[in-house]
Amino acid sequence: MSAPISKRGRIARWALNLFAAAVLLYLFTPIIWIVAFSFNEPAGRFNIAWQRFTLDNWRDPFSNQGLTEAFVQSLRIAVLSTSVATVLGSMIAIALSRYSFKGSGPLNFLLVLPITTPEIVLGSSLAAMFLDWDINRGFATVLIAHIMFQVSFVALTVRARVRGFDWTLEHAAQDLGAKPLRTFWKVTFPLILPGILAAALLSFALSIDDFIITLFNAGSLSTFPIYIDGSFKVRFPPQINVLATTILLASVIVMVVGLLWGQRSRRQQS
Repeated sequence: MSAPISKRGRIARWALNLFAAAVLLYLFTPIIWIVAFSFNEPAGRFNIAWQRFTLDNWRDPFSNQGLTEAFVQSLRIAVLSTSVATVLGSMIAIALSRYSFKGSGPLNFLLVLPITTPEIVLGSSLAAMFLDWDINRGFATVLIAHIMFQVSFVALTVRARVRGFDWTLEHAAQDLGAKPLRTFWKVTFPLILPGILAAALLSFALSIDDFIITLFNAGSLSTFPIYIDGSFKVRFPPQINVLATTILLASVIVMVVGLLWGQRSRRQQS
């Protein structure tokens, strides 16, 4: 039998629970604010003061043409950059975990460097490089910039998953006659897929949320964060909250589906 908890221990436990609840409330307050004001009917041009509940904002979330175009541009950049960065980052993570070769140490350092470098340094450096090479800044330069910093996040996330991988499973499959490519798709890939999906989701969120690096390399291109920053000076429509809430809901759905899929895979393996 466990020993009874003393009065001091109960007070400490309650204090810890209250502190954890306060921290969670602090973290989720901006998210709750965004969702709540997507149902607000603003009195003027700024959706920053609660007036009354309405569903009109959700009936036509794409009524603002400029906001919609910027939102679509952000989605295009996020989807393309995430696809490329996920493939490259996953390959780097598997190579660093599976093989030992000269230069792996400096490569590990280079992977961490974009994460630890301030965004303003990375953004301004890329902008200076594009200007020096006389490259017009726009969709292509933003896409290149996003892939550059996303690869590091993907590689480190996937590597954390691959680090505990039992490579003898590959050897067993090859001993049974499987070719290297078939071994990868049938054995290695399904086991590391949860890590790849987590890395892709993180990469997508970082891309669609990025402002500083995008601002330096966008030129005349307007993305979702850039449009919000510019419009807030003259107008803040509720459709911004609606689209932001839509992104949040989509991310939550993807995470829930990924968790359920991962739990199902573990039950099938056990």
